[in-house]
Amino acid sequence: MNKKVQLQDLGHKDYKETWDYQEALFKEIVDVKIKNRREEANLETPNHFLFVEHPHVYTLGKSGDMANLLVDEKKLQEKGATFYKINRGGDITYHGPGQIVGYPILDLDNFFTDIHKYLRLLEEMVILTLAEYGLKGVRSEGETGVWLDVGTPFARKICAMGVRASRWVTMHGFALNVNADLGYFDLMIPCGIKGKAVTSLNVELGQKEVDMDEVKEKLQHHFESLFEAEFIKEKTEA
Repeated sequence: MNKKVQLQDLGHKDYKETWDYQEALFKEIVDVKIKNRREEANLETPNHFLFVEHPHVYTLGKSGDMANLLVDEKKLQEKGATFYKINRGGDITYHGPGQIVGYPILDLDNFFTDIHKYLRLLEEMVILTLAEYGLKGVRSEGETGVWLDVGTPFARKICAMGVRASRWVTMHGFALNVNADLGYFDLMIPCGIKGKAVTSLNVELGQKEVDMDEVKEKLQHHFESLFEAEFIKEKTEA
């Protein structure tokens, strides 16, 4: 089992370009697994983890409802945003500047074959990171992601998650609001959940801006610990 994970920080990158890159890495892993099964090749499958910050974009998962996007295409253009229907689970999500998006593209045969456990560990990675800033992140029953003050009138979501998995290979991932412009969330019903607020780390800490690289380092540390993985940092970008 290969527990080494190739880590790339793509910086600011278009959503569709990043999606295509994810698909290529995903296919690479699946092709190795098919070859192993057909030819008993016993080749090692790679794992990847991408950090990225997207321009303003709304994405709708396979089970999502278009009604949860509250504006038309013209309004999106005015806001400098794009829209894509994509092949992950979940409903509608927003990505934009000031948000850390993470895409683990893993062969879970290298770790454990349990999607429920995979999602819970991604949530735990975020919860442990928030704790380092003095915030108590929690899960909300039946709702994937990480929240603050669940069970109160002030419940608000700080991290959204949506993944795809096939042949135990994962793609898509999580979006943690760090210095996000929360006004963009007003153009949709986040994750299709009405009446729930959204927040960002800088708002919770009362800071104008939180160091994004520092947050990424904390996420990396907790991911390695929870998944018993080792990051190998790639110098080249996609």
